Amino acid sequence: MSGGSLDPEVLDKLSGLSLVARTLVEGFMAGHHRSPHHGSSVEFAEHREYVPGDELRRIDWRVFARSDRLVVKEFVEETNLTLSILVDKSESMAYGSQAWTKFDYARWCAAALAHLTLTQRDTVGLVLFDEGEQDKVPPANGAAQQKAVIETLEGADAGGPTRIGQVLDWLATRLRRKGIVAVFSDFFDDPDTIASGLERLKYGGHEPILFHVLDPQELEFDFETMLKLDGLEGAGTLKIDPKSIRAAYREELERHNGELARRARALDLDYVLLDTSRGVDAVLSTYLARRSARAGGRRR
Repeated sequence: MSGGSLDPEVLDKLSGLSLVARTLVEGFMAGHHRSPHHGSSVEFAEHREYVPGDELRRIDWRVFARSDRLVVKEFVEETNLTLSILVDKSESMAYGSQAWTKFDYARWCAAALAHLTLTQRDTVGLVLFDEGEQDKVPPANGAAQQKAVIETLEGADAGGPTRIGQVLDWLATRLRRKGIVAVFSDFFDDPDTIASGLERLKYGGHEPILFHVLDPQELEFDFETMLKLDGLEGAGTLKIDPKSIRAAYREELERHNGELARRARALDLDYVLLDTSRGVDAVLSTYLARRSARAGGRRR
């Protein structure tokens, strides 16, 4: 577990995603001694005549000293970026061995990223999906956008079949604003299909980040008693002794996760494995690093 405001046990006790998002971002920034405006910058555009109501701090006093004229500096945003947040709401995301599910955890992360990004005056869009797009908030910025994102996340429930590779492939042609794409999912789909969708996003000018959300029991499979496993999409139920398949399960999971990570590296994408019993600081730090790199590339 991570300590303080980033601890999932703390987040689970908070009332509402808006408070969760604010708590996460403020706790992360305090711990890293960084301003939430890190990475934002503006570029001088031109002077214009001062008019009553203009902020005094924007007056160019050097011009006033030379010409006795009151003028203010106009700026244009230099590094405004777009973040598209994709959250898997399929049935498998409803699993949780703790008081919260994988979907709850993904929502906390998505809300925090939206809060951080909008505070930086950047643009955020949201898509919730299972085998297809289910809910969306078109890209925008400002306080109204944060409210729309939070309300959409709070109103969603996990359910439905998983087709993440197909969804990524489909969204690659529909995300009109190029930027960073944060994908929160357990990625229970064929790695080849997922990689195909990621390639289309990448070559469409986007920069996907894979946030692989897994419950600690999915990672360790430390069950001791007989399990009743419910198959997804009406596949029926099965009773099994977990000890008999533990080694094979762990080996297969490691292979699957390793293949996802390898495919991400091949495309120069960030891949972050998230254990839902641990804090979300890796989500915020990975996004900020990618944002800074993209903004720096734009200024060159």
